[in-house]
Amino acid sequence: MAKKEMLVAAIENGTVIDHIPADKTFQVVNLLKLQEFKSPVTIGYNLPSKKLGKKGIVKVSGKFLSDDEINRLAVLTPNAVVNTIKDYEVVEKRTVELPDTLRGIIKCNNPKCVTNNEPMETVFNVVDKSKGVVKCHYCDKEQDIDKVQFL
Repeated sequence: MAKKEMLVAAIENGTVIDHIPADKTFQVVNLLKLQEFKSPVTIGYNLPSKKLGKKGIVKVSGKFLSDDEINRLAVLTPNAVVNTIKDYEVVEKRTVELPDTLRGIIKCNNPKCVTNNEPMETVFNVVDKSKGVVKCHYCDKEQDIDKVQFL
């Protein structure tokens, strides 16, 4: 069986974020501030995907994502896949998913919430992972994950 041509070149060490819905590819770049990164960043956009139809892929040489970055990614693109690459080999493959709690990642959309009026970290509990519903720990306001604002 012949190997298929790779659409995006391999990296030696770093992170590959795959299975990004195509329309969220550049939001992922902005969310992780990759435009400020000094090492090579490869962005694949509108690539064919059996699961998504069209997908995005982002390869970042020399960068490994922190848990906080992965949690931010999970808010934006649940089900994206984060591959950790060392010596051109995938050493870890992780499907991102919303954690049970989001700390200091998103803003409460209730203007009267204490987190919008005092200098303090926001805390949201994930009420429904499948529907993407989060609830503010302080004011109990529920929000749809697709409509949140990042801090």
